[in-house]
Amino acid sequence: MSNPFFENIEKKTGVNMGEVLKLANSIQNANLKDEATVRGLIQQVGKIANKPVKKETEDQLVNTIINNSEQVNFNTIAKMLDKKK
Repeated sequence: MSNPFFENIEKKTGVNMGEVLKLANSIQNANLKDEATVRGLIQQVGKIANKPVKKETEDQLVNTIINNSEQVNFNTIAKMLDKKK
């Protein structure tokens, strides 16, 4: 990306903004009631954030997301991963 804002974020976080935007788009269009879809998204967030997700944590996140009536987005999943450290 040639956007200075994104370049600055990438430099500070080490996170590829192209991957974040692609993931955000995936989340927008995802069926968050489908377990396989939710597991895939959690794994993608972990990969982008360079944080391995333990099976137990993934199971808890999947259960929370599938049964949650609130809107879920990248920040929601990232916050959940931070709480599970």
